[in-house]
Amino acid sequence: MVVGSLAGVRLLTELLPPDAYGELALGMTVATLVNQIILGPLGGGIIRFYAPAVEHGDLAGYLQAVKKLVLRATALIFLITVFAIAGLMVAGEMQWVAITASALAFAILSGYSANLAGIQMAARQRSIVAIHQGVEPLLRSLVAAGLILLLGMGSTVAMVGYMIAALLILGSQIYFFQNIIRGSTFGENKRNWQDEIWKFSWPIGIFGVFTWLQLASDRWALQVFSTIGDVGSYAVLYQLGYYPISLLTGMAMQFLVPILYQRAGDARDSKRNAGVNGLSWKLTWLSLGVTGVAFLGALLLHRQIFWILVAEKYRSVSYLLPWIVISGGVFASGQALASNLQAQMKTREMMAAKIITALLGIAINFIGAYWYGITGVICAGLVFSILYFAWMVILVNKGGEKECFC
Repeated sequence: MVVGSLAGVRLLTELLPPDAYGELALGMTVATLVNQIILGPLGGGIIRFYAPAVEHGDLAGYLQAVKKLVLRATALIFLITVFAIAGLMVAGEMQWVAITASALAFAILSGYSANLAGIQMAARQRSIVAIHQGVEPLLRSLVAAGLILLLGMGSTVAMVGYMIAALLILGSQIYFFQNIIRGSTFGENKRNWQDEIWKFSWPIGIFGVFTWLQLASDRWALQVFSTIGDVGSYAVLYQLGYYPISLLTGMAMQFLVPILYQRAGDARDSKRNAGVNGLSWKLTWLSLGVTGVAFLGALLLHRQIFWILVAEKYRSVSYLLPWIVISGGVFASGQALASNLQAQMKTREMMAAKIITALLGIAINFIGAYWYGITGVICAGLVFSILYFAWMVILVNKGGEKECFC
């Protein structure tokens, strides 16, 4: 995934000028919205209840509930798409209609893929997940580049390429997913999996709105107070610095989260919860260690990294790479602790931390963009990551199991 993503950055920055790359980055914030408030939170609940469903011998009932929830989520996204396009047309922003529609279609397809990958990971089909996730970033960039060369430069063309690649990946995932469906059975004592997944997921969807606002505010703040070209340069920094370190930590989380959920079970056994707590702290320390090494590497080699991976017109901002690396790593470490709280069914306890830190992050993003442009936004992101990590530490240690911190 890392190699494919970095190769994609090199390929698309050669084909797209900073303005078009900035438009693509803004379009991706629309796709992120769907995954942060609808399919992403739902996916968290879907993954969380796979192990209990297997323990109760009701995998078929669980999968049936998942299907119903995903269909309802898709209907909601379709309504959002209709209203978004209508709003843009009324506002006279016709140039954003095509990229918004294609971004929302990409969001649906990639959201389906993420949810299927979550179930497959929980079912320990790790090789299948690894193959698809490894191929997806490079395939997305190759299809987008091919369409750009065929149809001409443009952010909308690139987004359509992303959508086609997501469709190809989803088709392959569905083929392999049949193995899980074949082994599914209904339990004698059926549980209302749909209700349980919903109760787990809705708090994540609520604070997901604020999380999305924070995630998107950096690019939109630069769009308001700077230029679309600066948005493109910032997007390159984000993809080279924030994304890889988050992805590396996410790989470890992807491996361990199903184990955390399986160990926690229904999260009613204090001994099982204590084991989950200790494992999540090990993951957190690993994430912080990797972040430190990556920061030093970026500090020493940022010019060489940009010379290899980015087109020349984007290289003037390479000195900011170390700081966005550490920002991404600290936030990813906070997410490792958040997985502990999710394993123990404490999603509601996370709401205040998620919402308040997100609102602070939005404010300082706009302040940073107004006063210092790209540099200000990156500094704002680092402050947000530190605040978020500190609050997760407080929540995890709140239960009195502070010995797990060491």
